[in-house]
Amino acid sequence: MDVYQESVHYLNSQHIPEPESDVLEEDVFQEEAESCLLSPLQVESIDFPDTPMSCSPREMLERRLVVLKGIVESEEVYLRELEALLMPMKALWASAGTSQPVLSSQQVQTVFYQVPELRDMHQSFYSDLKARLSAHCQTDPSLGEEREMNEMGFEHMVGDLFLRMVNQIGLYGGFIENYEKAIEVVRKCTQSDPRFRTLAESMTSNNGTDKARTKYTFEALLYKPLDRVTRTTLVLRDLLKTTPAEHRDYTVLQEALRLSRSFLSGVNESSRSKRDVTLSHGMRRQLMRDGFVVDASDGERSLRHLFLYTDLLLCTRLKHANRGKQEQYRFCWYLPLAGLKLRLVTDEDQSSDTHLRLHTIRTKMYLLQQQLQQQAKGSRSIIMAARSRKKLDQLELMLFTHSPVYKLELHSPSGKSHSLLFSSLYELEEWREAIYKLTTDNIETVPPDLLTLTSACVKLRMTQQPPLHSDSTVEDEESMCGTLSVAIHSASGLQQPTCVYVCVEVDGYEFHDKQAQTHSSVHTLNPHWDQELSFQVDGAQNMRVLCVSQSDQHHDTVLGKTTLKLESKSLNKRWRRQTLQLGQVEVTLSLKYTPHPLQIHSSTAACLLQEGVLVPHVVRCCVEEVERRGMDEVGIYRVSGTSSEISKLKAAFNSNLREAVTRLRSAEVNTVSGLLKLYFRELPEPLIPTELFQSLTRVLDIKDLDSRLSSMLSLLHSCPDANHHTFLYLMHHLQRISERENINKMSLMNLATVFGPSLLRPPVVGLGHHGFAVDISQEVVVQVQVVFWYLQCSNLPEAQITLPHDTDAEDETTHM
Repeated sequence: MDVYQESVHYLNSQHIPEPESDVLEEDVFQEEAESCLLSPLQVESIDFPDTPMSCSPREMLERRLVVLKGIVESEEVYLRELEALLMPMKALWASAGTSQPVLSSQQVQTVFYQVPELRDMHQSFYSDLKARLSAHCQTDPSLGEEREMNEMGFEHMVGDLFLRMVNQIGLYGGFIENYEKAIEVVRKCTQSDPRFRTLAESMTSNNGTDKARTKYTFEALLYKPLDRVTRTTLVLRDLLKTTPAEHRDYTVLQEALRLSRSFLSGVNESSRSKRDVTLSHGMRRQLMRDGFVVDASDGERSLRHLFLYTDLLLCTRLKHANRGKQEQYRFCWYLPLAGLKLRLVTDEDQSSDTHLRLHTIRTKMYLLQQQLQQQAKGSRSIIMAARSRKKLDQLELMLFTHSPVYKLELHSPSGKSHSLLFSSLYELEEWREAIYKLTTDNIETVPPDLLTLTSACVKLRMTQQPPLHSDSTVEDEESMCGTLSVAIHSASGLQQPTCVYVCVEVDGYEFHDKQAQTHSSVHTLNPHWDQELSFQVDGAQNMRVLCVSQSDQHHDTVLGKTTLKLESKSLNKRWRRQTLQLGQVEVTLSLKYTPHPLQIHSSTAACLLQEGVLVPHVVRCCVEEVERRGMDEVGIYRVSGTSSEISKLKAAFNSNLREAVTRLRSAEVNTVSGLLKLYFRELPEPLIPTELFQSLTRVLDIKDLDSRLSSMLSLLHSCPDANHHTFLYLMHHLQRISERENINKMSLMNLATVFGPSLLRPPVVGLGHHGFAVDISQEVVVQVQVVFWYLQCSNLPEAQITLPHDTDAEDETTHM
């Protein structure tokens, strides 16, 4: 019989179907296998906390039993895979002695080197472990608690089995050394011999109790031992975490874990040296930096893992592993560093829909965090807490993907371009500096083996996972929870006159905005802002400050940056003045911190104060622009602007204040006035609180004018500070408008008619408010009359725009 026919007969005898042209059910590509031979990052690991566990010995033993059962099930699967790999070995040995061998004897020995020995080692381990587990899995309900705990595993000894297996783990060393040769034979013969291709693409393994069979490639099965040995360390770690320290297995498992780690460390060092590439000028290719970024190269935002090597940038997609599978990286793109051009772009606008979506995500995250805190205090199920944690991580990943606004454009001499998005300007600048430093070395790139380079990422990555701040655990006394106010005063040390702004970032949880920036200064050598930025911080420990030079094309340049450690003990409600060194630029600022429980606010006072000022920037900007070129506009505030243009301006203020101010200066003045009216109309609550409506209605009935105005001023002072000063700021502006009534035709009554319904609204009976109902006609009269009387007041107090600073603030110069 022809050897090929023998192969087909063998396949039929094993009930293996003919290979199909479609995608295999499991196809572990070789590019994800080579050079990531050993990584303790991808393991089948149950997520238990580190030892010592804060639970009873009984609970630990229950979890230990779960771990052991999982190990037995995993060993069953692995043994079936090894058997599938060894199935064709006998037929291939037989054909090696014929005149037309499928593989030569040497090739058969290379392909299956150490595989039978590994199968025998794991078969012995599996049989012994299963036997001991079966002997201790039956618990008699009539047994006492002490006897029951012994039956559950307190006296259950398995450590010697793991130690014996680890002492034989050197078998994997020979397999690993031979692995690349085996793969080379398989690839070469698959391409050249159709008989071997039939075998290589049609190997199957049954799935245990059911009759289904999983189809593998030869390469995928050869990869299984590599995948298995990477799990050894963390499987032992999981078992040790669930073993009480007083258990007789504890010391033995510690020794097994030590030996396993030592073996993996040695093999990793060996594989690392084989992966090094010598570049043309003698430098060796090294990984310099890695991290998660958002790639916008294809017009869509995608989470990517970026690796910066000595001579190139590699963008990959992390493919998360299903249970029992290997984590893998997929190649996306790469750019040589030689001749690479970088450009920072800061005009990445976000639509109002995006802002609403981000606010919804943050609110959900906040509520989930509250649930987790309640579950930690109560006796809620561990499973419920795990589900909440998983949802929180998913939401934070969504936030990480959709919130970035800073763009780093990469342009290579070959014409390829890619865009990376960052939420943090500081992080973007760190990447830009690292890339720029390497590009200036005139590195001549050695064309990389992209498959090998991509597969090496699992082993080489320094970033363990996307930056999930909600996963970080910080001690309460070390982190800050409350309001952090940062007053940016001035800067010095500029080399030439320029327009600059200061960007401030804080860390901590993602529920609140973590970044703010000043307006751009005038063209000067000594910029002054005296602008206050306010942050709601939760878990904050660090603050980053950047000084940025602004260009007309939004291709800004970071002049300097630094990081400041936030210590709640050294910050308090009094302003503390500091001078920070940002490269050649010095920035003077003041800090104060007010600790308090954080909440997600929707009130008007919170909306007004979230910028850290008493009068919001949008109000001040619109008022200043109207007074600059709209005082003589006929019907100002009465004539409406274009709704589409007003919506665009609103979106700009929601995303980028500096960009919004630029647009404001070129917009129609009626569009500016329309934006101001829209802002007050869309506040969650009116500027004059609803609970004052009835009091103001009664004040209007006071006959004596002086008493009436005095009472109205008294009621105004009872408003929250932000409402109070914003209202006064607007009233003074409208009074100045009416002074040009002979030109703009807007009297105090006209202005009161326009703004009254937006600034004051009646209570809604049945929604928590009590008292008499107001009909629509009386409602409008009250709204207009109240505003009209305030406008008539000639001694209105002046508005305070920003929160007061202490004049005796502590001075401190910090050099970073």
